[in-house]
Amino acid sequence: MFGKRSELETPAPVPAKPKPAARPAAQENPKKEVVPPKVATVSAKTMPPRAKKAAASNNQSEEYFQTKTTIFNALIDTIDLSQLAQLDPESAAEEIRDIVNEIISIKGLQMSISEQEALLQDICNDVLGYGPLEPLLARDDIADIMVNGASRVFIEVEGKIELTPVRFRDNAQLMNICQRIVSQVGRRVDESSPICDARLPDGSRVNVIAPPLSIDGAALTIRKFKKDKLTIADLVKFQSISPEGAKVLEVIGNCRINTLISGGTGSGKTTLLNCLTAFIEEDERVITCEDAAELQLQQPHVVRLETRPPNLEGTGEVTMRDLVKNCLRMRPERIIVGEVRGSEAFDLLQAMNTGHDGSMGTLHANSPREALSRLESMITMGGFNLPSRTIREMIVGSVDIIVQAARLRDGSRRITHVTEVIGTEGDTIITQDLFVYDIDGEEDDGRVRGRHKSTGIARPAFWDRAKYYGKHVELAEALDAAAE
Repeated sequence: MFGKRSELETPAPVPAKPKPAARPAAQENPKKEVVPPKVATVSAKTMPPRAKKAAASNNQSEEYFQTKTTIFNALIDTIDLSQLAQLDPESAAEEIRDIVNEIISIKGLQMSISEQEALLQDICNDVLGYGPLEPLLARDDIADIMVNGASRVFIEVEGKIELTPVRFRDNAQLMNICQRIVSQVGRRVDESSPICDARLPDGSRVNVIAPPLSIDGAALTIRKFKKDKLTIADLVKFQSISPEGAKVLEVIGNCRINTLISGGTGSGKTTLLNCLTAFIEEDERVITCEDAAELQLQQPHVVRLETRPPNLEGTGEVTMRDLVKNCLRMRPERIIVGEVRGSEAFDLLQAMNTGHDGSMGTLHANSPREALSRLESMITMGGFNLPSRTIREMIVGSVDIIVQAARLRDGSRRITHVTEVIGTEGDTIITQDLFVYDIDGEEDDGRVRGRHKSTGIARPAFWDRAKYYGKHVELAEALDAAAE
């Protein structure tokens, strides 16, 4: 089928058919281990335990990498990639495995069954997937994957960063994987455009910074999303919020309260935003604006918009502000901004204040008070020649609730504040906390000990809106239970 077998360095003529006429017993029945390349990973589900163990140890073996490079180069010289692209993933993986088995036989390489199986999986991942990253992407307990050049790959598990034995053949392979990822969403990364934001098909966030800006090889960072999307009930189970606080957040989502989610890097802002959007009614028209589409809304009437970087000529860029401004012409009922980081803050506040109640967004800040200051700073830096008092009045008239998320020193994530924006007194914005997280101490295992508590506010400022939507009884019950 792939017709380039004459280029192999063979001691004897090779049959034209991809499968060798005779295989040693150790190579029989390769179809048994074939899996689609999307899940072709070195894991307990796709490999026998011996093969997984061999793969882990081989990751550190120079001899293994030399053998793999030799076979991979022979495969590329042999296979017809254009015809391979026409096959479905399972057939393509099977064809690659057959050819690799034949190359191993022709070159007379001595390998155990487990070593050969690990090698086959690695090469399938290299050609059809994301190479050495596939085993890490298959794990649902990993929150972040951080690649610092070809030989150092770190992961974050349970809030802690650890070094893995995973490595790439060289920096060229790492760059190829980066280009494969970003090209799937119509972007590029090279010397002329060395910084790129992209996403994986499941919505996981990807950032690439390539040489010459990254000195020791490309730096690739992947913020993984769990396969099973978290809900507000999961946050309660993880003690990120109390049951009463979760009920208040549910009322906020239902009653179309304008909400900002504030927090530091990796504090869980996007996850929390996904949880809040679960309470949007199914008959509402929702439009999302993001730099890289990450949000996973489940409502039937959702329009997803994504920014676009400039092309090679430096034209064609579509900014977040362009998207938010265009949203206003699309008859939205709610506008969700993935992250507010520039002059689009002005347009989002305008939308919140002109009939698009229940709009939401996230921004980087360490406290609710700092979130308000950042909003004012972003509007000022956007070139809007407005007095500070006018900007603050606009913020107060637009934002109702700020939910503060934080990652604590033990790696756990908590919602530390649910804060209302009340009004202004002079030039100062007045806020009041409904819920706060108090740290009591530390457990013997290093875990931070604390609890969510109500501040005793019985009738928050959005009480009338909750009553309008028939949620005031639930709100009162949640606040009363939290105060006990």
